Amino acid sequence: MTGTPRSSERPVAFITGASRGMGAATAIALAEAGFDVAITARTVREGDGRQEAPWAGTVDNRVLPGSLEQVALRVEKSGAQALPVAMDLLDRDAVGNAADLTLDTFGRIDLLVNIGVYQGPGAMDYFLDTPIELFDRSLQADVVAPAILLQKFLPVMLAQGGGTVMNMTSYVVVNDPVAAGPVHGWSVAYAAAKAGIDRFGSVLNVELGERGITVLTVDPGFVSYGAALDEQRRNYPEAPVSPPEAIGAAIAWLATTPQARQLRDKRIYLPGLTQKRGLLPGWDGPGSVYQPQGANTDVNP
Repeated sequence: MTGTPRSSERPVAFITGASRGMGAATAIALAEAGFDVAITARTVREGDGRQEAPWAGTVDNRVLPGSLEQVALRVEKSGAQALPVAMDLLDRDAVGNAADLTLDTFGRIDLLVNIGVYQGPGAMDYFLDTPIELFDRSLQADVVAPAILLQKFLPVMLAQGGGTVMNMTSYVVVNDPVAAGPVHGWSVAYAAAKAGIDRFGSVLNVELGERGITVLTVDPGFVSYGAALDEQRRNYPEAPVSPPEAIGAAIAWLATTPQARQLRDKRIYLPGLTQKRGLLPGWDGPGSVYQPQGANTDVNP
């Protein structure tokens, strides 16, 4: 069932960017770990998702596999409840409404996982080629939208006695690009946005840590799957790429392991955690091949 109002006896997680990739894998892993999940993204129905070119003035309208409907089916097969919510990180009202609907539906919130990012025009342009309104989109999606969700959910978590937040950081926060441009580097807009969400945890843990709030800053490394993975292997065969399932497995472990709170002052490299703990059978670590059992990675998260 989806969206039936009740007070959940299971912990509840809210995940952004959950129609495909890391977000979808995280939703499925959390459901299998005992969570009910609110899953949010722009793509609700299969076939509606479109690739967006990260350069201003470039059009790329290829269909992207993955949808909230498909992820919800996978979640519900594990016995969990899924609440799929159409949500654009650029729409502040939609972000707030998604949080309200989740609280109205489940009556609680235990975990917020901020995975979704802005991926449209301007996200990977040279700085002088980036119109300021496109720069603003990166900050809205990657910094302001998570702040809206936090202001909605943190008071409820505090009233419940505690809760966990996981914010997705990036390699770009602590490293310099090897070359200019998006091919071997990244944009100022993307780096600034990821640096913003990276710093939430250090401040919020000081403000709210003694009141039961844990904010973990997690690094997915290089993640790819399906057709994009095939292309990446051709162009960068030595890249330490991980599958989305490795990220989901690590997040589920962190969400269900009390000692994870001790990592709140670290940047947690998720593929390394999954490899070290053996959380994803059949996967030997970043750079190794992983094929989900019975799944076609072109259509499954």
